[in-house]
Amino acid sequence: MEQATLGRRGIDEPRLSEDDVRLLAQIATGVTTDVAARKLELSARTLRRRLRTICDQLEVSTPIEAVVWAARRQLI
Repeated sequence: MEQATLGRRGIDEPRLSEDDVRLLAQIATGVTTDVAARKLELSARTLRRRLRTICDQLEVSTPIEAVVWAARRQLI
């Protein structure tokens, strides 16, 4: 699985997998987590867990902040 390097604060650059970027792209479309989970062939619970992990990794509070973070770096 290829990793996308995402710069933040210069020193410790978080990395998101292609799957993580794909998940954020689905959320960015405005669909519910249930719909996004179905499209990504995940359970809704797994999707929510992955979103929480992404948010923790990026040091943001909400999935929307994670989407904005990725959009600003032109990943989605």
